[in-house]
Amino acid sequence: MSLFAILALPLVAAVISWLPLGRRLAPATTLGISSITLILAVTSALRVTAGRPVVAAPNWVELDGLSALVLVLVALVAATAALFSWGYIAREQDARHLRRYYANYNLFVCSLLTVPLVVEPALVWTAVELTTITGVYLVAFDDTPEAVEAAWKYSILTIMGGAMALLGFIVLYRATRFGDAPFTWTGLVVLGPKVSPDVLESAFLLILVGFGAKAGLVPLHTWLPDAHSQAPSPICALLSGVKTTVVLYVILRMLPILNASGRIDVDRWAIIVGLVSVGTAAFLILQVTDYKRLFAFSTVEHMGIILTAAGLGGAGAHYGAVYQILNHSLTKSFCFFAAGSALLAVDTREIADVRGLIRTSPAAGAALLFGGIAIAGAPPLAVFLSEFSILRSGIAAQQYVATGLMAAFVVIAFFGILNHLNRMVFGNAALAGTHTVAIKLPLSCVTTLFLAAAPIIVLGVYMPPPLHRLLQMAAQSLSR
Repeated sequence: MSLFAILALPLVAAVISWLPLGRRLAPATTLGISSITLILAVTSALRVTAGRPVVAAPNWVELDGLSALVLVLVALVAATAALFSWGYIAREQDARHLRRYYANYNLFVCSLLTVPLVVEPALVWTAVELTTITGVYLVAFDDTPEAVEAAWKYSILTIMGGAMALLGFIVLYRATRFGDAPFTWTGLVVLGPKVSPDVLESAFLLILVGFGAKAGLVPLHTWLPDAHSQAPSPICALLSGVKTTVVLYVILRMLPILNASGRIDVDRWAIIVGLVSVGTAAFLILQVTDYKRLFAFSTVEHMGIILTAAGLGGAGAHYGAVYQILNHSLTKSFCFFAAGSALLAVDTREIADVRGLIRTSPAAGAALLFGGIAIAGAPPLAVFLSEFSILRSGIAAQQYVATGLMAAFVVIAFFGILNHLNRMVFGNAALAGTHTVAIKLPLSCVTTLFLAAAPIIVLGVYMPPPLHRLLQMAAQSLSR
């Protein structure tokens, strides 16, 4: 029943947040319920790693290794974003607007949690669409012309992508409806060999293109930098850290279904689309002028890396893919907390207008530098280990061209990110377009930075055995 509680708790928080019972009730309720949800998610994941079945409703609400990993990541980022929101959104003077933020925040989190919990693809598609609907208001929260435009772009492109993905699922359902296995992720792996390869491949390509738009894969990624530059930073942490991840999770669920057919080279599609996304993002990072857009393009890069790793095939590459999912969610959410702290300190998103941040706001400057180093893949931090694991697996699989291209793109992105952040953090403030004065960040924001940085550092030097087991089980879900 804990799985149903995970779904119900954010709905309760949304209702309470909407009630006009004071400014502090909504953030306190959201943080408290997010923390409880995280505990329940971790408990469920530990049951999975112990080999015990976690089933709330057979063939409807279940957990395996991959879905448990994604569930924990959503719950973790939601909890830290709730804490960061407490101080970040406190500047909002309109109490009704603030309550609306938290109500929509909890509905958004509920829809994100639903995606890994349900195993029936039609319900998964519905949950993914709910993430879009509930996220639109959050992107437009600041109610500026730029924010409203970004929200419209986000909704139009991703809803169009959802319609295309729906067509793919309809094709998949029609092809398997007379089978003797249920219409679930596991059942479709059983039914895959019995379906025409052309039909399966057509369904996959529709889903890849449709949900690829929502995951930020090139060329339908254009909504992502706009939305991330305009949405409040805690929402960016959710959008970039876990929203794109849960959508990519659905695409990854299709790979073992097509591989079970034995007659479709799905890995080729994954590698091509993945490398195009990695390469495009790497060169866009070089010319970006907004530091929130900088981290947004890094998300496009990481989605491409994960998809490429899944396409390389083999247990090592699949482990690297799920390891990258873990590290991306943890590190990218931290990056947007750091970007939000910098925005509070300097009140501008323009890279050229920020110089010497480490002197005007040491906490924001140190966080931004650490986030940039971590997400770029510098050793010995977590992202370096997962990317190194992927590259090593690619070489072992003799995928030299794909591995070489990915390595080159990662290096380009690495130097692009650090070049921008080096000037922002250590540059001469006199050369900036604006001058800043030292400010004190809200306590909740500083606390979030410390809490969110801890797993990034720890996972660079130590892998807890239960987490390692969960990653192994998640990788096996891609290989079966």
